[in-house]
Amino acid sequence: MPPLMAIEFLCRAADVLNDYFGALNEDIIKDNFVIVYELLDEMIDNGFPLTTEPSILREIINPPNVVNKALSIVTGSNSNVSDTLPRATASCIPWRIAEPKYSNNEVYVDLVEEMDAIINRDGGLLKCEIYGEVQVNSRISGFPDLTLSFTNPSILDDVRFHPCVRFRPWESHQILSFVPPDGQFKLMNYRVRKLKSTPIYVKPQLISDGGTCRLSVLVGIRNDPGKTIDSVTVQFQLPPFILSADLTSNHGTVNILAKKTCIWSIGRIPKDKAPSMSGLLVIETGLERLHVFPSFQVGFRIMGVAFSGLQIDKLDLKNAPYRFYKGFRALTRAGQFDVRS
Repeated sequence: MPPLMAIEFLCRAADVLNDYFGALNEDIIKDNFVIVYELLDEMIDNGFPLTTEPSILREIINPPNVVNKALSIVTGSNSNVSDTLPRATASCIPWRIAEPKYSNNEVYVDLVEEMDAIINRDGGLLKCEIYGEVQVNSRISGFPDLTLSFTNPSILDDVRFHPCVRFRPWESHQILSFVPPDGQFKLMNYRVRKLKSTPIYVKPQLISDGGTCRLSVLVGIRNDPGKTIDSVTVQFQLPPFILSADLTSNHGTVNILAKKTCIWSIGRIPKDKAPSMSGLLVIETGLERLHVFPSFQVGFRIMGVAFSGLQIDKLDLKNAPYRFYKGFRALTRAGQFDVRS
């Protein structure tokens, strides 16, 4: 079988479990083992992926809640599987429940982007990429046929679609044509490579001599996106031979956690001054200088901006006898954003 088929199914299984339980870890799987087993039994049939759409699986297997747990204790039955199959399983559109009805028809589209970057000790940009998702929340009656277009689809390097997307319109005109699942789903994943700049800069400097090391870190806005940059954090691991650290900042708070992890929580970058952190690191006896330099992991969030430059042009609904409301949002946040020192 194609190797990517197994990888895609594992990603889809993780998404479904996250959708059911709100998170995914060992304890959650142990506490909900019966539901996990039932879900996998519906998602795979004789080794082949079958039903992987969360909205359809919810009609087959009830999500865990207090009422279901109480009933299972009273009746002694652990099964959460419905007695009847959803009508969508026999439909040509197996990812959509059969003819949902809403008094208010609405579609919300979110562009969610994560920036991965590596910056060397001289401030040079070694790598800068955007990994993005087009997330849709669809609450439309019947079987809507939607088309979504971008103003600049040529900037997208790699794309991956939900099964509802028709590939030919995208291949010929870069238009997303689809009949959406009901509720929230990921319509598309994409990547934008070789970006030339980042929204913020982080400039660390370490000077060591005589058994101590002087550390200073400066943070500021490099490429103003026009929106507020908030939730800014700088995290780094102190080298194992550091005995103690005395760090202060002119903005935000500095905390040294277990395993010598230092977190500088800046929050929102002020416009009147650049946040800075400085302090003294004491090296263990026998070492005069610092031989291992830490790497700084940066976090941030920008609401209302897709930093890749991707913009939604329009969203249309074909042959609909009713009007619908549509809304668009964007978010950019840091992914693996590393600054070397």
